[in-house]
Amino acid sequence: MEKHNKKVGMMKLFSDERRLEILKMLEENGRVFAKDLARRFEMSIDSIRRDLSMMEEQGVLKRTHGGAIPITSVRQMPPPPSIRYGEGSDDQNAIAKLAASYIEENQTVFIGGAAIHYMMLKFLPRNFPYTVVTNSIEVAFYLRDLENVDTYLIGGNVKRSGNMTDSLANEFAKQFTVDLCFATAGAISSKGLSTSTPEVAIFHKNVYDNSRKIVSLIEHAKFGMDMFFGMYPLTKLHVIITDEGTTTEIIDMVKANGVDCIVAKKEL
Repeated sequence: MEKHNKKVGMMKLFSDERRLEILKMLEENGRVFAKDLARRFEMSIDSIRRDLSMMEEQGVLKRTHGGAIPITSVRQMPPPPSIRYGEGSDDQNAIAKLAASYIEENQTVFIGGAAIHYMMLKFLPRNFPYTVVTNSIEVAFYLRDLENVDTYLIGGNVKRSGNMTDSLANEFAKQFTVDLCFATAGAISSKGLSTSTPEVAIFHKNVYDNSRKIVSLIEHAKFGMDMFFGMYPLTKLHVIITDEGTTTEIIDMVKANGVDCIVAKKEL
């Protein structure tokens, strides 16, 4: 009996760890697919579906056809620093590196406070001057050591994520016109960018409206979804940089809306 109880306890521990890992993947990618989870954890798809159903009952995610997405309350909670300010996935780093190559000498650039923005920092040009506007204290803190970069921090109420998107931040944002804006979102569809929080959407719309060129950084898992609040129309974006997991059909849809879509290649 004691041996049996010990085995059950280990199984529960492993289940809890697996579900925590699923939540981390949701925070990193904005979406998970049952077939990918089954392969990652070496389990059957039926077992993964039971995991996802249980997690949906607990209110920590929302099941979709083929996988799951974060629910609004989960998206409003900032991810742990180890995720937001971590190394990121190969796909995210490929997107971030290509995005940084768009910066030109003497430009004014907006870089937000999403995880993929933070990953851009290590790829930023060091050999010519330019200006960065940000609403992230973490991004500003990193940039303080770059002698070739002038940094402007948009003020306001600081959220747990280290970002500022409140009404005061909105008033600050309206004062800036930028040459190049690096946009991202929780989801994207033919309607455009969307997120779970109206405050975040309104703030970024103001920034995008004051940007001469918008380059959007979107991982493949974020395509084909609409979250609670729309941020910006697809047709008003100029470039989307995505990863190799994005299908040809999606790329064709983006281009049909007059937006250039570029696939960032992972380094071998």
